[in-house]
Amino acid sequence: MKHLIDPTDLTLQEIDDILSLAERIMADRSAYSEVARGKKLATLFFEPSTRTRLSFEAAMLELGGSVLGFSEAASSSASKGESVADTARVVEKYADIIAMRHPKEGAPLVASMNVSIPVINAGDGGHLHPTQTLTDLLTIQEECGRLKDLTIGFCGDLKFGRTVHSLIKQLCRYPGIHFILISPLELRVPDYIKEEVLDRGNADYREVERMEDVIGKLDILYMTRVQRERFFNEEDYLRLKDSYILDMQKLAGAKADLKILHPLPRVNEISVEVDKDPRALYFKQAEYGKFVRMALMMKLLDLPERQKEVAADAEG
Repeated sequence: MKHLIDPTDLTLQEIDDILSLAERIMADRSAYSEVARGKKLATLFFEPSTRTRLSFEAAMLELGGSVLGFSEAASSSASKGESVADTARVVEKYADIIAMRHPKEGAPLVASMNVSIPVINAGDGGHLHPTQTLTDLLTIQEECGRLKDLTIGFCGDLKFGRTVHSLIKQLCRYPGIHFILISPLELRVPDYIKEEVLDRGNADYREVERMEDVIGKLDILYMTRVQRERFFNEEDYLRLKDSYILDMQKLAGAKADLKILHPLPRVNEISVEVDKDPRALYFKQAEYGKFVRMALMMKLLDLPERQKEVAADAEG
């Protein structure tokens, strides 16, 4: 049995298999519309979400399965004091696979240690977000044609951004990746990411404060919002929330084939005028997320790839 809690839970070969399957699904969606028939996904979202929750649900429905779950802690027994472990044990009786988002780091890991069905970490606090990482990898592979020999700039909240931490952790496993970390001093990548991931992996990286100084060197610009929910006080949030805003003026110094990514939601860190630029890929990136989650769930549930195999199993 396999879970996905940390991006490195998957080998590079397993990641390649998932991305390849996602590409096959994109090329022939109808061929996969019944492969999860009879399977149920439980979405346990103790924290608000739009894209991640809906993409998981859309992914399972497009595979022919069904979905149950909740979208906020207040609508679950967590509001009565039930533990994550107990919630997972109960849900295991009703579903075949769990996708969990939780504000506390390590909560999906706790769930995975107490059930015998696959658990997918759909984001735990400011820690990790492995399915967003798979989404980002599929986007980069499809749009850049490779997952190596790239210069990627991460911009904004790099301290609390779990999507940033997850993607850095994964990209360190590929050759020729150069990281440029763009943030105010207060929102720099945490020391543990630098020490345990970047330094330990001998990654090439540097930290800067001005986007304008480096945008011309980037193959990929990964924007993030400054997250109000991660701050301990409103004053710090208000002081830093508009630190980096990407607009057409800043893009004037960028490469013609720059790829602009963002895990969304956007607040105001990317001007809406940028949306029309062909380099802006964040809404397309959100669509890639559905396909990669379809592929991931198929792999974790060990589902046959083609509908004719499903039909044969049903007849058997």
